Amino acid sequence: MRKLSIIIACLVAFSLVLAACGGKSNNTPTASQPASSKPADSSSASNPDPVVDPTQIKATISIYYPTPDQTEKRAIEDDKIKRFNAVYPNVEIVKSDWQYNPNEIGIKMGANEAPTLFNTYATEGKFLAEKGWAADITALFDSYDKKDQLNPILLNQFNIGGKIYAIPQQGYVVGTVVNTKMLKDKGVTVPPLDWTWDDVLTTAKAVADPAKGISGIAPMGKGNEAGWNWTNFLFEAGGEIQSDEGGKVTATFNSEAGLKALQFYQSLKDASVIPADWALGWGDAVGAFAQGRTAMVIAGPDGPLDQGLNQGGMGLEDLVVYPMPAASAGGKHTGVLGGDFLVINPNASPEEQQMAFQYAVFDYFSDAGLASLETNISAFKTDNKFFVPPVIQYFKQDSEYGAKVKAVYDKYDNVYQYSNELMGLLDGKPEAQFNTQDYYAAMTNVIQEVFSKKDVDLKAQLDAAAKTVQEKFFDQIKL
Repeated sequence: MRKLSIIIACLVAFSLVLAACGGKSNNTPTASQPASSKPADSSSASNPDPVVDPTQIKATISIYYPTPDQTEKRAIEDDKIKRFNAVYPNVEIVKSDWQYNPNEIGIKMGANEAPTLFNTYATEGKFLAEKGWAADITALFDSYDKKDQLNPILLNQFNIGGKIYAIPQQGYVVGTVVNTKMLKDKGVTVPPLDWTWDDVLTTAKAVADPAKGISGIAPMGKGNEAGWNWTNFLFEAGGEIQSDEGGKVTATFNSEAGLKALQFYQSLKDASVIPADWALGWGDAVGAFAQGRTAMVIAGPDGPLDQGLNQGGMGLEDLVVYPMPAASAGGKHTGVLGGDFLVINPNASPEEQQMAFQYAVFDYFSDAGLASLETNISAFKTDNKFFVPPVIQYFKQDSEYGAKVKAVYDKYDNVYQYSNELMGLLDGKPEAQFNTQDYYAAMTNVIQEVFSKKDVDLKAQLDAAAKTVQEKFFDQIKL
């Protein structure tokens, strides 16, 4: 999903795996020094195999490339490709703008058309690992000298059974982006960041103007995004999507917490604070926000910020990122934790997988990466555009490198910076690892019933959705 997913979705030669099994070899490879093409043996100490220089490896890799509408991101990627080829001149980079889709990945893999390095999001870790559609990059990860500096919040999303299956890029905790200018223009009190469901409803009522097509808040109601949006309220009410006990996965979202979250959605609908045309997907809801047709939108914050600032003509002072509201005062501001990740195609050759990994981490923790970041922020400023960083970076926020990145941001007035108060309130909860998209789809049907009809039996709807998910999907899982 977005917008978060991701945050942020690789193997060396077979000989590296064999060498890793030895555990104490003095020839342990690093990211810039791959293993020999032969396994270690008793003669290796006196006759060591020559080390392969990765800059001499010849390979062709296809990489995830931003779609045509993302011109700024394409410019950033083009710059990276140029710098990568300056170091690895024998690697041909093929650009692929295929966007990961769980309904297409099987076809892509079967036809051998998936890129060498492709993007995915947090929910897909277990699915891709079990299907064999993501390379086990544990050996590459273990040989990466910066592995301990990667953000564990993201890295753990693709740590499946102690093996690593993806490289984190960036992440998010779902929040609520608020157009505070709309509130101020109508004389509506701007709520505190430590807000509640009641604050959301009160604010939405005060700013909504149905006669003019202005909604107070635009929860997504079309596609799996609808179930994804609602899950934040399930979490805030203390609920869970599923349990995994005794070797069985059980649907638990039809709980008292689930009912409470669905009742809140019904209250939004009854108060006429959602759009009259409520069947909005991610792009529809975020687009409505950027156009000033709704005051609040629920998403990974960077998407609405980018569109509001760079397409909607809004200023930094107009937009505030809020955490998800607590169900009641003193409660947690829990939001779905998601992210963007890069996965390496397991069908690629060992050399291709190694170079795909090198490409993925090429700018990580580097001065060149900082220089590239500053160049791109400056280019955004020249084009009168704002730079919106991810909420969660691939590195630890309080690390030395994190401080260097913050210093770059502080030099420019066109960078959106998340407040310390916001970061202190965010409470990220990972998405479920079993059939998450199927669960989202089932809940989307429930939400559409609530938004389109009167006197809906909420508990019956939840129970029916849980029964469908349980029998059709969870009962098929063998743990």
